[in-house]
Amino acid sequence: MRERDTNRDNRWAVILGASSGTGEAVARAAARDPGFHIFGMHRGHWQEQADELVTRVTGLGRRCVLEIGDAGTADGARRGARALREIAGPGSVGLFVHSIANASVGPLTSADGSHITPQKLEKTMASMANSFVYWAQAFVELDLLAPRALLLGLHNPLCDSALANGGVIAASKAALERYIIHMAMELGPLGHRVNMLKFSTVVTPALSQLLGEDGMARVVKKHTQMHPAGRILTTEEVGRFVSLLCRDDARWFNGATIDFTGGMTQHLLELVMYPPDESNDSSGQHGERGNDE
Repeated sequence: MRERDTNRDNRWAVILGASSGTGEAVARAAARDPGFHIFGMHRGHWQEQADELVTRVTGLGRRCVLEIGDAGTADGARRGARALREIAGPGSVGLFVHSIANASVGPLTSADGSHITPQKLEKTMASMANSFVYWAQAFVELDLLAPRALLLGLHNPLCDSALANGGVIAASKAALERYIIHMAMELGPLGHRVNMLKFSTVVTPALSQLLGEDGMARVVKKHTQMHPAGRILTTEEVGRFVSLLCRDDARWFNGATIDFTGGMTQHLLELVMYPPDESNDSSGQHGERGNDE
């Protein structure tokens, strides 16, 4: 396939959910390496962080345009893609990162009416899964993808197990994974890559606000115990890894779910059977038990 000539100085990264958390860290990393201009959409909840991102990216000599709107709908995707085409022109998108966090939590069934409503279920599936397709459709229809573009969905380990009240989130991520496999098959012959990056829990403003100070401290403590590295992942590490995936050396990843969890779920049974708080009392018995087996 012959690729058209493209001005490499006009390559843009489109980041959904760019104002804070993982999306903000990915935007900063992409502006540094490989040096993309940044186009982002967010819902305006973290305007101070969004303004800081603009300052940081422009300080690197890159452009940064952040639109406020709902990127998780078909209409939002079309509006955002059209706005980007006016700014950057055709063939400009070298990276697309779907980092929307707009999910509802709750049980799937209940006798007291506390279960997920159809409206919340449909909103979660649209924002967390279907919108990836809506944006890809808009990119292709408006001829926005640069040669060798990377489209990346963000994932978590919820599909590997069951977490109370997280069923709709897990379902949306499972749907997104299937979308990505099929989209890689469609866009691969055009020279593009479509992948999914699965990473472990990170501390973000949205999660901290949801859980509160005590809840966030508990999350950090438990994840420190779960990870073989003995610490929690950072958003900056996720951003740097996305930059790595933009390089030609990573081009063979396509239709892949890339595990960046740091082994988070590999010894959950060990933690259940021998909680860290009991390790001083049971470590000797555990060792003897292992030898008997």
